Amino acid sequence: MSGLTYLFDTAQQWLFETLVQPVLFMLGQANVLEDGYAATGWLLVGLLQLGVMVTVIGPLERWRPVEPLRDRGAVHVDMLYTLIHRLGLFRLALFFTTEPLWNALFGALRAHGWKTLQLDALWPGVSDLPVVSLLLYLLVFDFVDYGIHRGQHRFEWWWRLHALHHSQRQMTMWSDNRNHLLDDLLRDAIIVFVAQCIGVAPGQFVAIVALTQLSENLHHANLRLWFGQVGERLWVSPRFHRMHHAMGLGPEAAPGQGTHQHPHAAVPGGNNFGVLLPWWDMLFGTANFEHRYEPTGVRDQVEADADGRVRDYGRGFWAQQWRGLLRLVGRA
Repeated sequence: MSGLTYLFDTAQQWLFETLVQPVLFMLGQANVLEDGYAATGWLLVGLLQLGVMVTVIGPLERWRPVEPLRDRGAVHVDMLYTLIHRLGLFRLALFFTTEPLWNALFGALRAHGWKTLQLDALWPGVSDLPVVSLLLYLLVFDFVDYGIHRGQHRFEWWWRLHALHHSQRQMTMWSDNRNHLLDDLLRDAIIVFVAQCIGVAPGQFVAIVALTQLSENLHHANLRLWFGQVGERLWVSPRFHRMHHAMGLGPEAAPGQGTHQHPHAAVPGGNNFGVLLPWWDMLFGTANFEHRYEPTGVRDQVEADADGRVRDYGRGFWAQQWRGLLRLVGRA
């Protein structure tokens, strides 16, 4: 592990001195060199993730696809979403918009005596071991992600944003980041707050995010793969997550279908909300382990309403973002 850390640190230093630092000096932003170095780490992680996606997950999709690619244009839009997030453009926007607010908030809280819970200090000599603390933090963040995901389906206003993610009828490894930017902002705000509350170290936070994102790329892949009777209950598989996206079963289970149905029909129900671990779905009764590979999407894309209309989620990036805002205010 120390060897890999050394290689990563060396690559980060080289990338920072070769690319990022000269750009910051050119823009007159020498006052943010420390932040620029941290951003270089995120950029490097994103580049490594893209490398794994192209060299490992991509060949797997071509080896055992669930369905042939029918709409490459939609996949290209998903690729744009992925590049925006993995190359740090979304994080850069947060740095100039919400991060100053977060710094001011946590600074004020600390000034009033607020102390964070150091999760890795719960059991000295055990929980502070790097591997153990990483697993503890991973478990906590995965549980939080499960709760966030349930909220995205439980609250109608939130679903109106999150529905964009489910509107992809041609799922691939690029589909994970297909989200409304406001949806991403809400999730990131919750994750950042939890990270501050439990005292996760920056390096471990990067590792947790990188592992989670790569795993989600695999989960969304157009890949006919399951992990067996035991493995399916240890880690979320592409088959398990595809059931979450299954049209009429995952995002909007009808009465008698799926494993979870909200009492108000206007608010989608669903199953298989787990991000990394299926344990939370098993614990809260939302797991569906049926060995099926269903078509994905949202029913209102293909089923007309009482007025004979089907919902348009937009084709391009900006159209999808705009229509998400219209849905949020009840205009689409």
